[in-house]
Amino acid sequence: MPVTVSSLLGTPALALRLHTRDAPVDRPVSWVHVSELADPTPFLEGGELLLTTGLALVPGASVGDYVRRLADSGVVALGLGTGLSHAEVPEELVTAADACGLAVLEVPRETPFIALSRAASAALAADQYAAVSRTSAAQRELTKAALSDGGPRTVVERLASLIGGWALLFDAAGSPLAAAPDGASARAAGLAEEIDRLRGLRAPAGGAVSLPEETLLVQSFGVGARTRGFLAVGRPGPFPPADRHVVNAAVALLTLRTEQFRSLDGATAALRSALLRLLVAGQVADVRPVAETLGDRLPDEPLQVLTVLGSDEQRSAAVDVAADAAARTRRPLFAATADDALVLLVDDDGPLADQLAELPDRVAGAAVGISAPVPWARLAEGARQARLAAEQSRTAPRRMTAFPDLLGRGLGALLDPERTRTFAEALLAPLVTADRAGQGDLVESVRVWLAHHGQWEPAAARLGVHRHTLRKRIRRAEELLGRDLDSPGTRAELWLALHPPG
Repeated sequence: MPVTVSSLLGTPALALRLHTRDAPVDRPVSWVHVSELADPTPFLEGGELLLTTGLALVPGASVGDYVRRLADSGVVALGLGTGLSHAEVPEELVTAADACGLAVLEVPRETPFIALSRAASAALAADQYAAVSRTSAAQRELTKAALSDGGPRTVVERLASLIGGWALLFDAAGSPLAAAPDGASARAAGLAEEIDRLRGLRAPAGGAVSLPEETLLVQSFGVGARTRGFLAVGRPGPFPPADRHVVNAAVALLTLRTEQFRSLDGATAALRSALLRLLVAGQVADVRPVAETLGDRLPDEPLQVLTVLGSDEQRSAAVDVAADAAARTRRPLFAATADDALVLLVDDDGPLADQLAELPDRVAGAAVGISAPVPWARLAEGARQARLAAEQSRTAPRRMTAFPDLLGRGLGALLDPERTRTFAEALLAPLVTADRAGQGDLVESVRVWLAHHGQWEPAAARLGVHRHTLRKRIRRAEELLGRDLDSPGTRAELWLALHPPG
């Protein structure tokens, strides 16, 4: 408990007496200082209990100015020793102190000032020892939480309990990862501006916001040039120093925890990329023990491959979201970079795969592709499927595409619309030019003829012309295109050109 005027008044051996009626007595006392100067404020820092025998309070002195100077400098109480220069506490001193919110204590002649100093010093030492002990115990609890299967979420929950408030963990993109209690997630929108400010500073960086009913602390964390996330905490009233130490300990543990698993920088990134290449090459048995030394467990087959395309920050945020989901579901996850993409390997049809379906919502702007379930022996095929699906997601409304769904939309869904239209325009240009010159409805004739699998009678009937007329048009199209329309490859290209995607 902090030393206050009230706690000193409650010490019988000091025999102190409170004279003011309205001044607060619950403010913490930082130190006890003795001064007989008319203006001791240059030697004060604020928070002191000032002791005096009142030598400066001589007749004619401005008691009001004296008290005002003490109150303005942050003195929390004035102790007047009676029985020397003053037989009792002057009433004008009490009146002025009450008006300024400065508590006035009477220190009787029988109580030496040194007794007050010793009592306050002992109480301050005990309070500091209690704070250190509490901080040490809190750090042990947070460390235990960081090492648990729950990971960062458990740290956040324990931190909120220790400070008697709330805690909110964000990923590198500023999306909430964990909240304690759950209702704290509603504060995320109001913290966006402060998080954006910290994102522009090298981590770790922090800021404090004092509100009428609570104090907020927001800190970024990470190593090197990359910010890994942000931690916001709040509690009623100001943050005691011990609680600030607890928050700092949590930030350090979160940094270590995220770096242990999520780092995609430098040597770790190169190692994970190399391991991914070995996995694609079929060396699963060789990679498994190495992955375990990195703290990873490879998923069981069948597995899903997820490819995430986006900026460095978006891919980093995706790793944060995936790692947090893996910790919550206690399911294996392997993450590595491949060229300009993030590749995630997870169990198929499990709770982790379900939670990773939220990636586009959690990491704005990222494009995600998901492969069909594959065994380890077909990982290379799964990686190609996920990459192709991710490329399609760049223009998808929700920015996520599953390869099996892509197959159901036909070949056109796999092609780039703009490139395909350019190809179609170039291939069909001779026919379009001829049609404009009035040489026959060649484009429509080729379209209908292909739709009827090259059968003359039904195609001619559909066009309302004689079959010989249709034959002439197709032969004319062959001449203009310089291609054999009996070739299956030519027919496939023409069909695609006549039915471009998008």
